[in-house]
Amino acid sequence: MLMRTDPFRELDRLAQQLMVPGTWSKPSAMPMDAYREGDEYVVAFDLPGVTADAIDIDVERNMLTVKAERRPVAKADDVQMELSERPLGIFSRQIVLADTLDTEHIQADYDAGVLTLRIPIAERAKPRKISIGAGSGRTEISG
Repeated sequence: MLMRTDPFRELDRLAQQLMVPGTWSKPSAMPMDAYREGDEYVVAFDLPGVTADAIDIDVERNMLTVKAERRPVAKADDVQMELSERPLGIFSRQIVLADTLDTEHIQADYDAGVLTLRIPIAERAKPRKISIGAGSGRTEISG
């Protein structure tokens, strides 16, 4: 399961989004959905306008970090920008993963501006049957 983050961190993230979109010096958060599907968790991040080579995914212990950079569109010398509302810069999101997840086998897919991560549940965290021995007082755990 995914672990909820610190509520104060979430409040700070929301305040950042309302005040200033991401810049190269101050990353902005990216919207995401997370849900369980069978024996894995699926996390989807919205990253429209970001190329796959501008996305970086790291896992250190149980901290998953996704960083993406939306770069400015290359302009010709004779082009004058009239309106620029789309945020540019670095977008970042960190998620604390539970110890019950298998961080060695995370799969990532990027399609139509959506980064989808599939995080399997570790075998040691799946339900197991415990048999009861008669008379010996010992129990056996089969996995």
